[in-house]
Amino acid sequence: MGKQQGECEYESLRKTRISENKTRMASLGLDRHADAFLSLISSKSPIKKSTIRKAEVKVLGAPRRSNRLKGKPAYVERPMSDSSRKASIGKTIPAWRKLGLESRGGGARGSFYDQVLGICCHFCRQKKLCAEEDCKRCNTGDMNEPCTGKTECTACYSSNGILCRACLKIRYGEDLEVVRKMKDWMCPHCIEEKGIRPYWICNSSLCLRRKKMSPTGIAIYHAREEGFESVAHLLMDQLKKPKHRLSWHERRA
Repeated sequence: MGKQQGECEYESLRKTRISENKTRMASLGLDRHADAFLSLISSKSPIKKSTIRKAEVKVLGAPRRSNRLKGKPAYVERPMSDSSRKASIGKTIPAWRKLGLESRGGGARGSFYDQVLGICCHFCRQKKLCAEEDCKRCNTGDMNEPCTGKTECTACYSSNGILCRACLKIRYGEDLEVVRKMKDWMCPHCIEEKGIRPYWICNSSLCLRRKKMSPTGIAIYHAREEGFESVAHLLMDQLKKPKHRLSWHERRA
């Protein structure tokens, strides 16, 4: 009985609040605004989908036709002399000649990237044409000629021994002219494998990661501040110390 009486009280209270709210809305004029808003929504027309107009293609002049369809030869093959045929074998046009320049530009690494003629340096991994004046490969485009601006290891003859002039000097403290005259020059990989020079290692990022060491980055300035000729000399001095197993950044700190 008490439960039914409680429900009746709730319903009466609810109806009282509803009537009060309606009276308040009527006094504010919200009923009229609500009716106007509903009529505005119902009177709106459905949204039309926009159509994309295709641009008209105007043909200027007569359309092109293939000579092959007309029964004519597509190109005229000119006979090549024996001398010009032999000269063109194994040759390509260097990148700097394609740009119409008169020289390759200066710089120890060269200035032009050429994925055909360029030989990749093991350290900087740049396939740029060298800036050497006597290089027939980078000057004339003869792919059968070696690049005189890159080193070549006499022990392994692999890509590990190919270094450009700048990387050879900055990273290992060697001059390209001296290396050219040496008939038994070996790359840092072969020197390390043969044990000729202790703690003399290749300091490229690839090789240092294989040794679980952090790459040095641009460390030539720090090496010269410490009085070393190159980055390899700095690393050799660091590896001789007891804490040589620490990473490069920990040793530098």
